[in-house]
Amino acid sequence: MAVEVRTQTAGNMWKVLVKPGDTVSAGDTLFIMEVMKMELNHDAPEAGVVKAVHVTEGQEGIDADLLAVEIEIS
Repeated sequence: MAVEVRTQTAGNMWKVLVKPGDTVSAGDTLFIMEVMKMELNHDAPEAGVVKAVHVTEGQEGIDADLLAVEIEIS
C-alpha cells in the first residue's frame, strides 16, 4: 500500500530531501516549501520506502494539494 504526501499550501519548492528508494521513518522531513518567505516542512506520515518523488528542488508556483511524494508502507 502506498501513502501519498501532498503539498499543504501553494508555494515554491525549496528543498527535496528524499529520492526513490530511500527509507523514511514517520516524522522524517521529506521536503521543505517556501511559503510567503517562511519554510514549511512536509513530513512522512508513516514509515516506509519512498516510491516516487513528483517535485523538484527550485520548482516554483506549486499549487496546494499537489501529489509530491509516494511512500510504500509494509
